[in-house]
Amino acid sequence: MRGRFGPYGGQYVPETLMSALEELEHAWLEARDDPQFQLELAGHRHAFVGRPTPLYAAERLTEHHGGAAIHFKREDLCHTGAHKLNNALGQALLARRMGKTRIIAETGAGQHGVAAATVCARFGFECVVYMGTEDMRRQHMNVRRMRLLGASVREVTAGSATLKEATSEAIRDWVTNVGDTHYIIGSAVGPHPYPQMVRDLQRVIGDEARDQYLVAEGRLPDVVVACVGGGSNAIGMFTAFLGDPNVRLVGVEAMGRGMEVGANAASLVAGRPGVLHGSYSYLLQDAEGQVALTHSVSAGLDYPGVGPEHAFLKDLERADYVAVDDEEAVAAFRLCTRLEGIMPALEPAHALAYAGRLARELGAGGRVLVCLSGRGDKDMDSVEEFGGNGTS
Repeated sequence: MRGRFGPYGGQYVPETLMSALEELEHAWLEARDDPQFQLELAGHRHAFVGRPTPLYAAERLTEHHGGAAIHFKREDLCHTGAHKLNNALGQALLARRMGKTRIIAETGAGQHGVAAATVCARFGFECVVYMGTEDMRRQHMNVRRMRLLGASVREVTAGSATLKEATSEAIRDWVTNVGDTHYIIGSAVGPHPYPQMVRDLQRVIGDEARDQYLVAEGRLPDVVVACVGGGSNAIGMFTAFLGDPNVRLVGVEAMGRGMEVGANAASLVAGRPGVLHGSYSYLLQDAEGQVALTHSVSAGLDYPGVGPEHAFLKDLERADYVAVDDEEAVAAFRLCTRLEGIMPALEPAHALAYAGRLARELGAGGRVLVCLSGRGDKDMDSVEEFGGNGTS
């Protein structure tokens, strides 16, 4: 059905937003099939974002784990430092096409907020970014970047003061200002058409990586690994390989401090289906069915829900979803930095930690491809606060 991935997805929103979602769906389908729009998008991807991003052979990390060859898809080299700009750029062009003058966004780690502020500066939109107090504290550098780019960063103090609450405030703003405002949702979550639209704008990651890997290795990888919070970098990567049954897809969530309620952000591993932010998908809930508090050392994974297409892929058993705890992620962050001279964001550090396990399991001759979705300079304070010297 339209807007559904099996039973997941849909539009669970106030009536006041239905006309805006219908307008957005119509505009997106029209733009997606318009060669002129796609040509303009491709031009900005090349000259502004810096695409195509390279495929990188992580030789020292491969040697360290003593098994399968590990490659990175270097989304950390995108302008602004993460894959988030792929989506923000496409949605900004769409907002301009729709005649909107104001952009709102939510952000956790700050990378989507920076991406939204960046495209607003590029195209002359008013920009408002909602961000939780806790995320503003641990990602203060990105707060400064957004403000320098001209965005108004609005602090959200409710609840855990992280991404869930920031998203709720952004939706309230959109309901109030739907006429002139476009909401750039930063992940493959939310009501239809956002999960499909964000996937389509992020699939450039997987399309490039698949072609690059075939050129470099003459075959496809055995496993493709990506971190999953809301799930945009992962669905962008996985989509290109869905038709390749011999390629295993692994999404890595945040186990945080453990699997008890409130200690993690592993919606697919520890959650169950329910409705959050306009969509039916897996989410973390307490015994009474209330949305649970979350925790992750990574601000970008600290969210209690996940994109509905990931829920569908889990049920189909086409993708496997696992969880990595804070300690493993910080250790992988440090290890990659020291061995490769590449500082990953804490989000893809979760994927790197699991990729090391997979490399050892597969052994020599195996091949693992990791979506390195962002760079880690934003996370230096969080890593130092965490402490420890783990590098395994």
